[in-house]
Amino acid sequence: MHRYRFLLTLQWVILTLVAIALIPTMIRLGFWQQHRYEERTARNDLVSRALHAEPVPVERLTSPGHAVTRTEKYRTVTATGTFAPSREVVVRRRTNSDDEVGFHVLTPFVLSDGKVLLVNRGWIPANGVQTAFPEIPAPPAGRTTITGRLKADETTAASGIKNVKGLPDRQVMLINSAEEARRLGAQVLGGYVEQTAPEPRGGSPEQISDPGSEDAPLNYAYMLQWWLFAAGVPVGWWFLVRREIRDRAEAAAEETPEEAEPAVV
Repeated sequence: MHRYRFLLTLQWVILTLVAIALIPTMIRLGFWQQHRYEERTARNDLVSRALHAEPVPVERLTSPGHAVTRTEKYRTVTATGTFAPSREVVVRRRTNSDDEVGFHVLTPFVLSDGKVLLVNRGWIPANGVQTAFPEIPAPPAGRTTITGRLKADETTAASGIKNVKGLPDRQVMLINSAEEARRLGAQVLGGYVEQTAPEPRGGSPEQISDPGSEDAPLNYAYMLQWWLFAAGVPVGWWFLVRREIRDRAEAAAEETPEEAEPAVV
């Protein structure tokens, strides 16, 4: 066992302790990536089911004061009513598919029973000073049937967007049905709808693309990577130990007889 006495040196004690600490750390990181993979997979499955479900009337899923749930989010809904462009607002600091900064157009949609549905008609460019209310293409006039994806009210906690106060007239930071109900003095259905049909004439506002899917397989690959790293640490440690033993043996073999056995005087 004298060959392994070098393991008690400070250098090797530190190296061994670092290796021991790395193994559980990498295992935990692998489990974290596994959790992210499962979370993203579940989210993708939920969104896919919602997008492919049969359209339903919007009032079947939401009502004034209702908080849109995870299973209701992205469901395709229909509504019949009349747009009220004179009461619409724009949502600041929103980007399109090309990451250009502009506004989302939020237009009240008055249903047959008088309740209001908030409709995000899409994105328009800022085109100048963002403190000025932009020119917005008019929505269809008269009684109209629309289709869109149901979304939950936006909050600072969920979106990371600060709800700045004192904004220019008819500009908001977040889409929130409770705040819009106070502004409009009307019963507003919980959540809002991202309009998908009918398509706007001339392509403006630019409709919002579907949410797509998150890259869950990437997290799966990271999970395997971290666990392989964890398995590789003891293998690497043992390889270094064997190399150290070999190097010490070779150094001992190269010693001259005089160095190995001092002469007796």
